[in-house]
Amino acid sequence: MAKNTKKAKSSGGSSAPAIHIGISDKDRGAIAGGLARLLADTYTLYLTTHNFHWNVTGPMFNTLHTMFMTQYTELWNAVDPIAERIRALGHPAPGSYAQFGALASVPDVPAQPPKAMQMVKILVEGHEAVARTARSIFPLADAASDEPTADLLTQRLDIHEKTAWMLRSLLEE
Repeated sequence: MAKNTKKAKSSGGSSAPAIHIGISDKDRGAIAGGLARLLADTYTLYLTTHNFHWNVTGPMFNTLHTMFMTQYTELWNAVDPIAERIRALGHPAPGSYAQFGALASVPDVPAQPPKAMQMVKILVEGHEAVARTARSIFPLADAASDEPTADLLTQRLDIHEKTAWMLRSLLEE
């Protein structure tokens, strides 16, 4: 058996071996950068959805309050797998509000809570934005034969597109 004599770049005396998973350093960096944007969008949409859960009012209060709770719980559970995929690719996952603000395409929640149906519209737009971010990473993952990332993206796209559809249906008259 041949020995792997490659050593990772030293960071504080670490003797960890270099990452050798069949994806080049350049490709891993590009994919991790895309996933960092997806993480920021997901976290921002989570915060918006949780805020709307707390602040929704009106005749559809109970329905929307419950729906928003289901949605923010799903988003919260999505954050960790995205961050862990970034780590598996050998890059640090962003985790500060400043980093998320710089990376996110989803706008921050309005300072003044909007009316219930405006909340729904904002969430439709948010889910569609996250879907666009996820879809933009596919060519990178595909070109690098990064099936775990492609699988994660497929799962996220399915959820965001279905959620946008369900929310959009509430806006039809």
